[in-house]
Amino acid sequence: MPVRTGRFAVIEQFLADGMNVMFGNPGTVEQGFLDSLEQYPDFKYIMGLQETIAVAMGDGYARVTKKPTLVQLHSGVGLGNGIGMMYQAMRGHAPLVVIAGESGIRYDAMDAQMAADLVSMAKPVTKWSTRVVDPNSVLRVLRRAVKIAMTPPMGPVFVCLPADILDAPNNEPVFPTPLLDTRVAPTTEQVAKAASMLAGAQHPIIIMGDGIAFSHAQAELQRVAELLGAEVWGADSSEVNMSYTHPLFKGMTGHMFGAASAKASQKADAVLVVGTYVFPEVFPYLDPAQVFAPNAKIVHIDLNAYEIAKNFAVDLGLVSDPKLTLGALATALEGVLSESDLRAARERLEASQAANEAAHKAAVDKDASLRTATPMRASAFMEELSKHVPDDVIIFDEALTSSPYVTRYMPPHLPDHFFQTRGGSLGVGIPGALGLKLARPDKTVIGFTGDGGSMYTIQALWTAAHYKIGAKFVICNNQSYRLLKDNILQYWREQVGDPVHEFPSGFDLKDPVIDFATLARSIGVPSVCVDRPENVGAAVKQMLETPGPFLVDMVITNEVPGL
Repeated sequence: MPVRTGRFAVIEQFLADGMNVMFGNPGTVEQGFLDSLEQYPDFKYIMGLQETIAVAMGDGYARVTKKPTLVQLHSGVGLGNGIGMMYQAMRGHAPLVVIAGESGIRYDAMDAQMAADLVSMAKPVTKWSTRVVDPNSVLRVLRRAVKIAMTPPMGPVFVCLPADILDAPNNEPVFPTPLLDTRVAPTTEQVAKAASMLAGAQHPIIIMGDGIAFSHAQAELQRVAELLGAEVWGADSSEVNMSYTHPLFKGMTGHMFGAASAKASQKADAVLVVGTYVFPEVFPYLDPAQVFAPNAKIVHIDLNAYEIAKNFAVDLGLVSDPKLTLGALATALEGVLSESDLRAARERLEASQAANEAAHKAAVDKDASLRTATPMRASAFMEELSKHVPDDVIIFDEALTSSPYVTRYMPPHLPDHFFQTRGGSLGVGIPGALGLKLARPDKTVIGFTGDGGSMYTIQALWTAAHYKIGAKFVICNNQSYRLLKDNILQYWREQVGDPVHEFPSGFDLKDPVIDFATLARSIGVPSVCVDRPENVGAAVKQMLETPGPFLVDMVITNEVPGL
C-alpha cells in the first residue's frame, strides 16, 4: 500500500471542509504540495501574479460566500507581499485560511535564503498564527484554523506548512471541521432594559456595521429603526446592512476625521450601536463629550465583545447575535412604545424621507447640469450604466471619491450584492471583483476602482483573462490620488489652520498618463477608453455585451470641489 504523505492529506481535509478553491501564487517550497493538486480534478487553483492579488481575490470570495476560503502564499517574501491585504481581511472579518510553505524544519539552524519567522510576521494581521512541527498534527492544526476563522468575529488565520512536514507520512483521519453555533441571545430582562433606554427618545439614532450582514439581520434592523423612527448611520459598514433606499438610511459616518461622525452622534439622546465599533476614523475624537451628548443612553450589541465599550462607555453592552437580539428588541419595543411614541417615530421617518428625497433631487439636478460637460463627470457614466445593468448586479466598489455616483444611480439594496473596500488597503477593486464572480458566476459582477488603486493590482487582469473570469471593471481615472486631495483640504482647514495651497506633487498621476485601455489589452482583457459623455452609451453596451472580462477606462475630471 502506498503511504499517504501530508501534502495529499491536507487537500483531502480541505475538500472535506467544502473548500475546493484556492487563491495563490506558486513558490519553490510549495512545489510538492502544488504538484499534488493536479491529482484532484475537483480542486481549483486560481493563480494571481502577486500575493496581494491572491489575498484580495480570496477576500472577495469569502465576503460573498461567508465561508472559509483558502489562500496560498510563498515563504516569508510572499507572506510579506500579502500582509497589507491580510490586514484588510482582518478589519473586515473575512474568514481566510492562509497557508505558506517554507523549506523545512530541518533547515531551521541554517538561517538560509528566504528564512523568516512567518508566524510572527502574520500574527498582527490574523486571529491566529501557527506553524506545524509534527507530521501527524497537520490536519488537527488545519481544523483548528478553520474553526477559529469561522468563529465570530470571523477573520483570517495563518498556518505555516514546512515542506518536510508535508513530505512525511501522515496517518491522521480526515473529517469535516466541527464549527461552532454562536447565535446567542440576551436574557429577556436585558432586552427589556435596552427597550426602556431607547423608548421615548426624541432623537434616536442607530449606528450599524457589517455585523448585520454577517448575522443576516437586515430585516430585524429595519424593523427596530422604523419602530423608533431612528436615523441609521453606517460605521465600518461595507456591505448591504440596510437598503440605501430606505427612508431612515442616512449614509456613512466619518472616514477620516471625527468631526464628520460627531455631526450625527452629537444630536442623539439615544444611540443603538450594532454590529460595529465607534468610530472607524483615521483621526477620531478622543473626548467622549465631543462624540455623544452628555445624557445620551448608549446600547451596544455585537458578537465581538472586544468592540463593545472599546473606545467610549456604554450604558448597556450585549454580547449577542444581532439578528436574534434585534428581533427580540423589536418585540419588546412594541410592548412599551406608546401611541405618542409611535406617532413621533412615523413623523421622524417621514421627515427623514423628505430630506433624503430633497438631497437626492439636488444631487441629480446638479449632475444633470454637468451631463454633457467635458472633462467628463463620473455621474454621466454611472447614470447611463444604471439603465442597463440587472437589478441583481453585484458590485465591488473601490471607486472612493467616485463612490457617491455609484450608489446614487445603483443604490445597493440586496444583501450580498454590494461590497466596498475596508481596512484601507488599496487595490482590492479588481481582484475583489474576480473573487465575487468566481463565487457567483451566474451574476453580472462589476468592479470599480480608481486609477491609483488599480495600479497596486493591475496584474489581476491577467488572472481574469487566463481563467476567463467574466467580471467587468471600471477604472475611475482622474489622473490623481483624489482622496488625498480631499483629505488634505480638510486637514488644512480643520486640523492645522493652514491656508489652501498647492497640493503635494506626489498626489498626481501624470507625466506620463497611464493608458489603462492599452494596458488591459496587453494582458488579454478587451477594453475601451471613454472620455466624452457622448461615447458613454456605446462603451457601456460594449462592456456588458462582451463575453468574458472587459475593462472601461473612464477618464473624468480631476477638478477638486472646494478649491
